[in-house]
Amino acid sequence: MKHLILLSTFIAFLTACENADKQTTDAAAPVATEQTVTDLPEVTTVQWLDSVQNFGKVTDGEKVVITFHFKNTGNKPLIISNVQASCGCTVPSKPEEPIAPGAEGKITAEFNSEGRVGKAAKNITVSANTKEGITSLLFEGEVLPKK
Repeated sequence: MKHLILLSTFIAFLTACENADKQTTDAAAPVATEQTVTDLPEVTTVQWLDSVQNFGKVTDGEKVVITFHFKNTGNKPLIISNVQASCGCTVPSKPEEPIAPGAEGKITAEFNSEGRVGKAAKNITVSANTKEGITSLLFEGEVLPKK
């Protein structure tokens, strides 16, 4: 009986070690490489023609429209799923339709300078079906006080 208990304990120990090795092997599974990501059917590439802009100087209370241009440089339609501004003073807008390969498009942002005297630097975050997934656009300028 004593031998049977020792044998059962030994088998349980070996089984536990085998499972631990299997989990380690699974954790070391290959990670998706750049090549596999770009090979996905829905991923494309984009070239931002002007991702940083300076609107110059405006007077407090003026609204400024900033336009960012891009080109779909991939071979799949570019789908911009979301654009988000870094503050409530900016209202971004995006194309609602997919951008065909080789075609160009634009993201606009309307900045309301009301109550924002001084240097202004704002970000627009763009989510799209690109390898990077998210792109940050920047615009800056100076808001002068009303006279």
